[in-house]
Amino acid sequence: MHGFPIPLHALDYLGVAVFAVTGALAAARSRHDVVTFAAFAILTGIGGGTLRVVLIGVPVFWVHEGGYIYACLAAAVLVWLVGERPWRTRALNWFDAIGLAAYAVLGAAKAQGAGVSPPVAVVMGALTATFGIMRDLVAGQPSVLLKREIYITAAVLAATVFVGATSLGLEANIAALIGFAAGFALRAGAIAFGWTLPGFART
Repeated sequence: MHGFPIPLHALDYLGVAVFAVTGALAAARSRHDVVTFAAFAILTGIGGGTLRVVLIGVPVFWVHEGGYIYACLAAAVLVWLVGERPWRTRALNWFDAIGLAAYAVLGAAKAQGAGVSPPVAVVMGALTATFGIMRDLVAGQPSVLLKREIYITAAVLAATVFVGATSLGLEANIAALIGFAAGFALRAGAIAFGWTLPGFART
């Protein structure tokens, strides 16, 4: 990830690995084999980032740096070895919250690095973070987007805080930590306390 500070690079791998774990956990929920574990981990781990770079028109990051694929495979093997656990579903929610916030910030940061405008950087951050829901669709599970939970909103908040902070001149690493904290706190509140946004009111 040339041109980005080391902490952001580390956050990038964190986002990939954590999202890969959620993909493998989704495969575990449907009791798939180890190959499907790996496929789900890769789809979820690098899918959002791939969508972002294709839309922006820059080189696909994992083609030139194999560590991303290794991180996804390691996540799949880890979940496979851990096996059945009663806390698996709850772990999926919390790992997903971490990945959501991390990837929203990283997606926005990489979009900024590609020279897009701030609003587009926010959109790219949100898309990068929320593409992970594809694991649920592929697994035939209800998507979190259909449950009125605060999900996309948390990704948008993380990306917006990061982009806004850097636009005001704040150092990128500090802005990344603040954006991550904001997005994770909002998603954590939705998980722990059932926070939702107002639904459409029928007349």
